[in-house]
Amino acid sequence: MHKSEKAMRWGLRIHLLWYIIANVAQVVLWGILTPDHFFWPLWSILGWGIGLVIHFWVIRSKSRSLVRS
Repeated sequence: MHKSEKAMRWGLRIHLLWYIIANVAQVVLWGILTPDHFFWPLWSILGWGIGLVIHFWVIRSKSRSLVRS
């Protein structure tokens, strides 16, 4: 059973929303608590960002395969 294209896009939007919320919160905490230390939110931004790009790529490839079917 395959998810509809609309459901896949909705899931990506939710993923993006939480990516933004969580990483903005980390940057704010870094700015308040340790602004003179290494920018540690970088690891979350990069790691989770890679996951988000993969999520986007999978949805895009599935959307294209649905169009061809």
